Amino acid sequence: MQALTNTVNSISSVVWGPAMLLLIGGTGIWLTLRLGFLPLRRIGFGFRQLFGRSQGEGTISGYSALATALAATIGTGNIAGVATAIALGGPGALVWMWLIALVGMATKYSEAVLAVHFRQRDSHGQYIGG
Repeated sequence: MQALTNTVNSISSVVWGPAMLLLIGGTGIWLTLRLGFLPLRRIGFGFRQLFGRSQGEGTISGYSALATALAATIGTGNIAGVATAIALGGPGALVWMWLIALVGMATKYSEAVLAVHFRQRDSHGQYIGG
């Protein structure tokens, strides 16, 4: 059993080590630059869509879509993770979380665009996927 634990710990240290941090942060920076800081430039448009009246087709409001996306993205693990980061790394951990979140917006934006682009309609006209 100890051999299995050592193997899992070795793999975990490689997978979740500095290379993963560089991959996640680097992808976010690359997408932010390639999109021309789109999530930051168009944040006003996002708020207008969120609180404005729906003009196009669709079955849910912008607020409902946001609430559903946040419920799927944010959970108790994220809340406990922030508390753990502050306890272990001090309040400076929040600065790094905010910086990664800024470039993470481009990653989340790209994910949402791809999901909407590749969704399909079923035989009843309802969207599946995306």
